[in-house]
Amino acid sequence: MGRVIIIGGGAIGLSLAYHLGKRGADDVLLLERNQLTSGTSWHAAGIVGPLRATPNMTKLAMYAGELFPKLEEETGLSTGYRETGGYWLARVPERMDELHRIAALGRLFGLHPKIITPNDVASALPDIKTTGLIGGMSVAEDASVNPVDLCMAYARAAKTMGVEIRENTEVAALVCNGAQVKGVRLADGGIIEADQVALCAGAWSKKLADAAGVALPLQAVEHMYVVTEPMPDLAQPFPVLRDLDTGIYIKGDAGKLVIGGFEPNAKCWDAYGPEGNRPFLEMAEDWDQFTPFMEAALALVPALETTGIQHFMNGPESFTADTRPLIGETPEIDGLFVAAGMNSVGIMSSAGIGRVLADWMVDKTAPMELWEVDIARVDPKTSQPSHMKDRMKEAVSDLFKLHWPYKQPKAGRGLRKSALHDHWAKAGAVFGLTAGWERGLWYAKDETERNLPYSVGAQPWQKILEREAPVLRHGTALLDLSPFGKFDVSGKDAVAFLNWIAAGQIDVSVGRAIYTPLMNAKGGIEGDVTITRLAKDLFRITSGAATRSKDMAYLRRAANGYEVTINDRTEQEVVLGVMGAGSRQLLQNQSPDDWNNFPFSTARAVTLSGIPCRATRISFLGELGWELGIPVPNAGTVFDALIRDGAQPMGHYALDACRIEKGFKHWGHDLGPEISPLEAGLGFTIDWTKAFLGKDVLEAQKAQGLTKKLVLLHVKGSPLLLHDEPIWENGRVVGLTTSGAIGTRTGLNLAFGLIETKAGEPLSATCRRQFTIEVAGKHYPAKALLKPPYDPSGERMRA
Repeated sequence: MGRVIIIGGGAIGLSLAYHLGKRGADDVLLLERNQLTSGTSWHAAGIVGPLRATPNMTKLAMYAGELFPKLEEETGLSTGYRETGGYWLARVPERMDELHRIAALGRLFGLHPKIITPNDVASALPDIKTTGLIGGMSVAEDASVNPVDLCMAYARAAKTMGVEIRENTEVAALVCNGAQVKGVRLADGGIIEADQVALCAGAWSKKLADAAGVALPLQAVEHMYVVTEPMPDLAQPFPVLRDLDTGIYIKGDAGKLVIGGFEPNAKCWDAYGPEGNRPFLEMAEDWDQFTPFMEAALALVPALETTGIQHFMNGPESFTADTRPLIGETPEIDGLFVAAGMNSVGIMSSAGIGRVLADWMVDKTAPMELWEVDIARVDPKTSQPSHMKDRMKEAVSDLFKLHWPYKQPKAGRGLRKSALHDHWAKAGAVFGLTAGWERGLWYAKDETERNLPYSVGAQPWQKILEREAPVLRHGTALLDLSPFGKFDVSGKDAVAFLNWIAAGQIDVSVGRAIYTPLMNAKGGIEGDVTITRLAKDLFRITSGAATRSKDMAYLRRAANGYEVTINDRTEQEVVLGVMGAGSRQLLQNQSPDDWNNFPFSTARAVTLSGIPCRATRISFLGELGWELGIPVPNAGTVFDALIRDGAQPMGHYALDACRIEKGFKHWGHDLGPEISPLEAGLGFTIDWTKAFLGKDVLEAQKAQGLTKKLVLLHVKGSPLLLHDEPIWENGRVVGLTTSGAIGTRTGLNLAFGLIETKAGEPLSATCRRQFTIEVAGKHYPAKALLKPPYDPSGERMRA
């Protein structure tokens, strides 16, 4: 695989070095500007929590409990790893809903979380004051580790496998040739060539990335904790405590307590300022900032009133815009990998992230579904320093804040707005974020509807959706589709290129629009797109809003060896969805073109209100309708005319509810690189007569029969269905939900679920099985549906 350079000698870089050695990489060089661990790792609290809020993050975190003891055996060095158990404490009822959901995931993966009462806490921890607690969750596998000792064990093990580690060697810049990394330039001017470079420099990663044109939404902040004097009567081992609703954590440390927290309005710190290059940096105490956490700790552990503070630790930590790590190959530069932005959980994350990134680098593909932490999810605008400083008002505290369903950030808004933003606002839009874009979630009639509260149960905005969606039956709804990714592929090899990466047949007549998955070599779905042939050698690809950077990188890399040009047109057009039974007549009223003789899944140039546009007859809602591509300068004219003629705005939440009752899947939840078109129920999109990427895997699946299948489930009762809820059958978990919503036209509570099946099991047999779905500690009957409940024949959409 050639030479690999790792930049950064903290827990993440050292874990990556260790795991690359394990994978047999024989030319790995780790460069550390000062001494190992001297940036952030040395002052980490060392909490190891294997249970996270999602399945994939739990898989990553659980590996620490396996690896840390093994490292001691391999190296003879103690890491200080010790299972202490832990308690997640709740002070509001909504937090218990969240803990029930997380506990269900933990049990699925073999952990032992238990929902507990305040009396259980009092019995287990007599030193804890339970006033104000309403319950919590215990996790037997919670643990702690000594961060420096762990890093030294990583380093020793890596060296025994041939990894070279150089300290006091500063990297000044990444060396790139176009979109390919070529190595690094050192501060002394020397160049070290490499085939791959991994940027694992924590808070100091951003400057190197910026200079290479790579967007890293990272911000360093002052992160504080205190260590008490010894407490002779302290329980041993003292468990990890997370008092989530006050934002604090407490852990034992050799007879003392470590107390820290995640605050709102975190103090930003300049990693490149006067103190930026000081190893083992400790910043000044700040009791004004820390006092709320200390007061919360005093209320929880009364013995602290008579205990002194031995040390106040204030050191740098890096946080990301969305409080999730940044992992993977950068979309902009091939061969450049990143593992940064650990959001104060880098020590416990180091094991899992080091392993998956090593596998990614060796195998040239992600080893598991990692979309939620993939750096390709990043909108480049989020990396702007002003935006990151704004986000620190809440990004740090978001680690422990209640993760309300459908929660929207407040800080750092307005990065991307449609050219029609003011028009949507005037129509009553309540905006939310879709991959950085401001987009109407629903349309309010008054101030009460603008300021609806969050809920872990029935959503307050559901009644608004039930007002918006019925317009489709007889009238016309207007939807904001501008954030969708839009890419033009042109050139003499355009057909050959697209036919190789797409499961569907792309060599169609000009004006045809084809819905198709884009494939990977494992037979998984890398993109869920519509491809429209605009001319002999020109195609338009339309994909999801959230995957714009990822899709561009995928197309660019897949096009290697083909004579094609790929251009991102996302922001050059406004796209309006004009949907509903009245859409044809409304459009005909404003156009000289023939909207009656306009077949489904075709596109053509049209004129609306005197403005040239492109119209594509397609619909993600399952209704008669068109998507209109309008030049940005003229979009307002078309919008205003449609509204005057009676079109009514419809929000993103209503769109999602409509698509699920029509049985349409969504990339990022229902679809992804680890599920095939056959497993996803998209076999109808495949052209088996041609060669395409991953076809051999699909042929094998077809011959052997599927052992898992994505099905649409009707769930009895009124649980709030989100994703990752366990699906039970005969006393065991057979799958997880992938997305859920209440259909606005059918009124049914629906969820997609990926479930185990017998090889070759027909859908009719699956529909006879008896399932329940576990939601926040309760079980609800669920039935797999043979057909989508709304317009299963597609009559309305194709009318």
